[in-house]
Amino acid sequence: MKEYTPPLRDMQFVLREVAPLDEVSRLPGCGDVNLEVAEAILTEAGKLAAGVLSPLNPVGDREGARARDGEVVTPTGWREAYRQFVEGGWNALSCDPEYGGQGVPRLVSALVEEMWNGANMAFTLCPMLTRGAIAALELKGSEELKRRYLPKLTSGEWTGTMVLTEPQAGSDLSAVRTRAVRQGDGSYRLEGQKIFITYGDHDLTENIVHLVLARTPDAPEGVKGISLFVVPKVLVNADGSLGPRNDVRCVSIEHKLGIHASPTAVLAFGDREGAVGWLVGEEHRGLEYMFITMNEARYAVGLEAVGLAERAYQAALAYARERLQGTELGARSKEKVPILRHPDVRRMLLLMKSRTEAMRAVACVTAAAMDAARCHPDAERRARSQAFVELTIPIVKAWSSDSAIEIASLGIQVHGGMGYVEETGAAQLLRDARITSIYEGTNGIQAVDLVGRKVARDGGDAIRRVMGEMREVETQLELEESEPLTAIAARLRLGVAALEQAVQFIVATYGKDARRASVGAVPFLELFGTVAGGWQMARAALAAHRHLEAGRGEAAFLRAKVSTARFYADHVLVRAAGLSRTVVSGADAVLAIEDDQF
Repeated sequence: MKEYTPPLRDMQFVLREVAPLDEVSRLPGCGDVNLEVAEAILTEAGKLAAGVLSPLNPVGDREGARARDGEVVTPTGWREAYRQFVEGGWNALSCDPEYGGQGVPRLVSALVEEMWNGANMAFTLCPMLTRGAIAALELKGSEELKRRYLPKLTSGEWTGTMVLTEPQAGSDLSAVRTRAVRQGDGSYRLEGQKIFITYGDHDLTENIVHLVLARTPDAPEGVKGISLFVVPKVLVNADGSLGPRNDVRCVSIEHKLGIHASPTAVLAFGDREGAVGWLVGEEHRGLEYMFITMNEARYAVGLEAVGLAERAYQAALAYARERLQGTELGARSKEKVPILRHPDVRRMLLLMKSRTEAMRAVACVTAAAMDAARCHPDAERRARSQAFVELTIPIVKAWSSDSAIEIASLGIQVHGGMGYVEETGAAQLLRDARITSIYEGTNGIQAVDLVGRKVARDGGDAIRRVMGEMREVETQLELEESEPLTAIAARLRLGVAALEQAVQFIVATYGKDARRASVGAVPFLELFGTVAGGWQMARAALAAHRHLEAGRGEAAFLRAKVSTARFYADHVLVRAAGLSRTVVSGADAVLAIEDDQF
């Protein structure tokens, strides 16, 4: 497997031109991280990603996590790498300084996380889940819970999990049956079984802090009766030292298609006297609180997708440069050439490259909005930024993960028969990527949420504001009077028009017939992602063009930005019209079919 190379130049371009860090650095609490500091952080993170995590990626895939004598053992080198990760302060990068974090803006930490995922996604899942647990406790935990758990979670000395799913529940959390009974000292005793718990047990740290959804005895039915509890693997004494083992047991770990090194555990709570837990916030509001963690995780899944797509592209490009096969079409010479010279291979590589850059740009613009929603001094600007974040997180999660699966599959195609052989590593990337469209809410669930709660609920106001910004970029492109930019503008204009048509249909239809509007939810999400990606690629092309006109920067790199954006417009953005037609007209063919006709 080709080792991962951090795409630092592309990341620096994003921070300068697409999601300007200068604007984020002016926010209260973000001023310590300017471009120079951010680039130093990315450089050091890249060294760990390339030098430590990447070489362990095939090792983890080959060995996998193993259950032995009731304990889970991670692959060779995992414990040493995690210790190096924690000692370097990487787990605390974007966490609250009050609990030992470094308070780095989300915009910067997002790019760092992309590198972790590109280097070794199975490893990165562990700190990703910990970050979600931290977010929930920061916002809804009592002062006692924060004092007891946040410093160790922030440092990475302990890890955290999300414990939601049960065998009968799946994505329908209203069916959760795990019980929590209040005790005289204010704690609770939990009994039940949970499945699909990422890093639910492992040997990387001495304690694991589980955030568990459960029902109290008098809880109402459905999602309104679910509460959230902190249940540590090892109980914590009043002085912060570790006490006895809690009544939490790893029953087994799953044998999966990919991410073999990430232990996906079946956990039993309360086989003996009951697992001791403490309530987070108020009873019966657990699902509301867990969505804090889930939204953080959904965004993080999008970063997994960007990282995997980048690595798949790097591997395919390296192979295409080295593999000699065939002669060049139209050339007189009969000399064998690298397959990079063949038009269809170039097309596939540019699909991989352009979509990856578009995904990264959308994720970073969303991260910058997260920083503004958290730190901007103006309340109206915070609210506007938060609305943008809520609108785009389904795109970052679902559009990016669907794209990453396609990009990893293209990577195998570029490798040809060698891609189907495990030694090249191309197959692992596809196997690892496949889960990203399933967990943290399947992409179908993300799409229905986007249509119903993010578009129809406000009459399309938030997405129309975004489309207004897209049209402003289109106008700026046309003013430059450059052929590539004019062509991009034309494709963007048609893409925005297609998106507007679909939005009008959803707003007009959802309130009267939610089922009909939801048939096209997944195509609508793909449509929005495709146009949003085109919008950001257009902005990148505009910035690169202006630098070229002024004679600034590396000309070859900047020309590549313009060319890649043009390719995206001609090969990806043009799909918008067809997707829009599916959203508007595709319901009849689905709803007319009876169940017994399948």
